[in-house]
Amino acid sequence: MTELGFQTRLPLAYEAAIEKVTAALKEEGFGVLTSIDVKETMKKKLDVDFQKYAILGACNPPLAHRALSSAPEVGLLLPCNVIVYEDGPETVVNILNPLTMVEFIQNSALEPVAAEAHQRLKRVSEALQK
Repeated sequence: MTELGFQTRLPLAYEAAIEKVTAALKEEGFGVLTSIDVKETMKKKLDVDFQKYAILGACNPPLAHRALSSAPEVGLLLPCNVIVYEDGPETVVNILNPLTMVEFIQNSALEPVAAEAHQRLKRVSEALQK
């Protein structure tokens, strides 16, 4: 089974980690299309307190185009989710491994796209550790 995601722990405040993740994604051609503030949503919808937690929807348009052209149903798994949350004095970043989409959607045409996305997002994870 493929590793679900690439996890990194950063010795940074949550807000600084969000900025660092966004910049690292941009270096690999990914933009953040969506940003869900889970803490705010939990407070607003359920009136409960929750830790600082964001779900970022990252997209590399050329890769998304290739993937959707190969298998339109892959849209169910797009964009690539990145979660960022506080864990004590650290911030955890976990990036979805694109190779998981090949396991869900059995289409060999997706394999090269997923492999390239995997390489790029793995480099993002590695860059965060520097």
